[in-house]
This record gives sequence, C-alpha cells and structure tokens, in this order.
Amino acid sequence: MTLPKVLMTDVIRSTQQGDSHGGAYLVDLESGGFDQVLDWNSVDINWEGRGMGRGLRGICFVGDEIYIAASDELFVFDRSMKMLRSFKNKFLHHCHEISFDGERFIYVTSTSFDSVLRFDVVAGEFDRAWWFGASKAGIVARVYDPSGTEGPPLGDNLHLNQVFVKSGVVYVSALRLGVMWTVGVEDGRVEMHAKVPSSTHNCQPIGGVGDGLVVMNSTGEDCVVISDRRGKVMKRFEHPRYDESAMSHTGIGDDHARQGFGRGLCLDEERGLVIVGSSPGTVSGFDRKSGEMVASVNVSMDVRNAPHGLEIWPW
Repeated sequence: MTLPKVLMTDVIRSTQQGDSHGGAYLVDLESGGFDQVLDWNSVDINWEGRGMGRGLRGICFVGDEIYIAASDELFVFDRSMKMLRSFKNKFLHHCHEISFDGERFIYVTSTSFDSVLRFDVVAGEFDRAWWFGASKAGIVARVYDPSGTEGPPLGDNLHLNQVFVKSGVVYVSALRLGVMWTVGVEDGRVEMHAKVPSSTHNCQPIGGVGDGLVVMNSTGEDCVVISDRRGKVMKRFEHPRYDESAMSHTGIGDDHARQGFGRGLCLDEERGLVIVGSSPGTVSGFDRKSGEMVASVNVSMDVRNAPHGLEIWPW
C-alpha cells in the first residue's frame, strides 16, 4: 500500500509580533519527506491588520484550485501555490475549518460570529449564513444573508470551529459544547447528531451511512477518538510524543502551546487511514481497523507549531 501526500496548514501558537506565523507543507507519508510550499511571512499577501490570523487554516480542493481560509479571508491558489484571488466578508472573522460539498458550495466557520458562511464558487460570493446560539430548547440557528446588514454581533460564545459536509448533510460542532449537530440548509433546523467529548476539533462522520460513527481530535485528551453517536469510545489513537529535550520553545504555557495538541484530520477511505495533526508540527496516519500508526512525519520540533488544516493531495 502506497501512502498518500497531504497538504497541511499550520498556526504558530503563542508567537510574538515579528515571529513566523506558519504556512503550508506538502507532507509525503510514504517517503517521510516534506516541502514548505507556502510561507506566511514571505508569500505576496499583505497580512497587516489581519487580527487573530496567526497562520493558515482550513483547506479544500475545488477542481484545479486550492481554497485556504486565513483569519477573515478565503484565499484561492493554484497547484504551485500561487495566489489567484481572495474573498472577504464582514461576517467572516477568525475562520477555522472549511468544507466543500463536491458540487458548488464551500462552508466556512466564522468563529468570532458564531456562524457558518456558505460560499458559492461559481458566483464567487458568500450567499447564505447561519448564526448559532443557545436557547432554553438547546442550540438554535438563524439563517441570514451575509451580504446584508442584519447579521449577528461579534461574539465567539460557542467557539464554533468545525463544519463538514457529507452526502448533502451539513455537520457542525463547537469547542465549548460536547455535541455535533446537523443543520438544515434552507430552514436552519438544528438536530443533535452525536455526543462528543469537550474540547474537540475536526468532528465528522466516518464509515457508511448505517455505521453511526464519529471521528474527531479529542484535543483535551491528546488523542484521536472514534465513537458511536452516544459517545461510547470504539477506538482511540494516541498522538506521538517526543522527548522534551528535543523540542524548542517549551514551557511557554500560553495559548495551548504544548506537545500532543491535536488538530487537523482527514480520512483516506480507500486505504482505511485516519490522518491527523498534532504539535509539534506532526502529521500521522493510523490504520482505522488495527489502530497501528503506519506513518508519522515531523516538520518542526518547535512546540508552538500546531497543524490546523489537513487534506489529501489529489494530484
């Protein structure tokens, strides 16, 4: 079995002004090699003023183009990582993960607005959005027009950081709630899909429709978990650990800059792999059935180097 290449974006946590803020790496799980294909500091983009940016985030591939989220903007690159264009919206801020439905729409999390925005790749515009909030009945979603003026206030009450689209169903989860929901595209109807641990990233369904399983980075536990929809853990994969003496910038303590911080996840259904990111700068592939770690590639021993987006390279 030949292992895939994956595109990884990273965020450098606990940095100071003037420090490197990460970039993107093409990681070859088969050979163990990697190339930094995009450098946040040297790429021809004016990053000044992009508050809470600190790196590139969610990734998706649309045709021959690569869409990457960063702070309050959605960037489009070609295969050589040359920037082609970008799109902003007043309700897009501190965005995290993104997901393409395979047809026309990209869904983008706007964490600072407790929202998910939908981007039409054909029209080149944000055309619909959902604001999520807590009520006595649970979590509710309000549909709004991101091109209008009646959007939500700046908030980040839920730390909504994950959206995933599969078979036309939109799944949403937040760091501060132990629940993964589905949301109706037209009416904003929210339904609980699964219970998940607190402090999770990258929650998404795994397997066939009838499997009823969810995979995620259980970041608070420094591992990857596959569980059923009731929250019962079926499989657990531990992130790799390194000797403290081999790492740099340890002991900072701020902003979760610690080894084993897990974020970034993609599935290789054909090979049966769960591919995940963890600090410092590590991409690992696990065999879903056996639980064996089949590959692990480290791009940096700086403990602040935290993978964010992960997608299998399609070319």
